[in-house]
Amino acid sequence: MSPTVTVTDQDEEPEAGKVSPRRMSLPGDPEDMLIDEACRELRLPAFRERFIDLATTARREQATYKQFLLDLLQVELADRDLRRQQRLLRLARFPRPKRLEDFDFAKNPNVTPEVVADLKSPTWVREGRPLVLIGDSGTGKSHLLIGIGTAIAEAGLSVRYTTTSALVNELAEADAARRLSSVIARYSKIDLLCLDEFGYLNLDRKGAKLLFQIFTEREERKATAVATNSPFTEWDKTFGDARLCAAIADRITFRCTLIQTGTESYRLQATQDSLFPHQD
Repeated sequence: MSPTVTVTDQDEEPEAGKVSPRRMSLPGDPEDMLIDEACRELRLPAFRERFIDLATTARREQATYKQFLLDLLQVELADRDLRRQQRLLRLARFPRPKRLEDFDFAKNPNVTPEVVADLKSPTWVREGRPLVLIGDSGTGKSHLLIGIGTAIAEAGLSVRYTTTSALVNELAEADAARRLSSVIARYSKIDLLCLDEFGYLNLDRKGAKLLFQIFTEREERKATAVATNSPFTEWDKTFGDARLCAAIADRITFRCTLIQTGTESYRLQATQDSLFPHQD
C-alpha cells in the first residue's frame, strides 16, 4: 500500500464535530510519474522539480490542499521571474557585471546615493525620460550606467547596452545592406537603451544622422541613458554639424536626469593606493 498524507480541506463542513480528512499521494506513488509527465507537458519546471519536497512538507505540517497548491504555484512564479530576469540580462549584453550596490559613493561624493536609488525604479524608464552621466574617465560613469541598466532589467523591462561607436557602425552596416529600417525599429522597442562612450569619437555627418534617427524614434517614448566624458559645450566637436548637434542634444537632455561624476578618477587613485600603500 502506498503511503498517504491526511490533509484537511478547510472548505468542507465536518460531520458532527468530526474533521473529514482527504488523502493525498506522497512521493513514491505511481502518480509521481504522471505528475512529472504533466509538468513537462505544461512546461512547469519548478513545479516538477519541487512537488515531491513540497508534498513531504505538506504531510509533515498537515497543510491544507489550498496551501499545498499555493506553495507550488509560488515556487513556479518565483522560478519564472528569475528566468525572465536572467534572459533580460543576457539580452542587455552588458560587457561585465556591475551593480549599484557595489558603487563606492564615499570615493565619489559628486554622486548622490538618493538620486541613484531613484533610478533603480523603472518609473522614469516607463515615462521615456533620458539619463545623462557626465564625467572624466575613472569616475564611475560606466559602473553607474551598467548598474542602473541591470536594475531596470531585473525589474522586468528590456535593456540594451552598447557603445556609441558600435551602434553607429551597426547602423551604417544596416544602411549599406538596405535593412536600416528594421534595425531602427528594433532599437525603438527597447525600454532602456544604454549608450556608453558617448562623444569619445568624432562622427562624420552620416554617422551623426544615423544616430539622430535612433534618438528621434525613441524621443519621449523610450528611455535612453548616455555616459559621456564631454560637457554639452563640446558636443559640437563630436557631431561636426552645429544644427544636428543641437537637435541631438535637445532630444537627450529634455526632461533628463543629469549626474555629474566629476573629474577625479577614483579608479586611478585605487591603482596608486595599491602600488604605493601608505606607510604607518
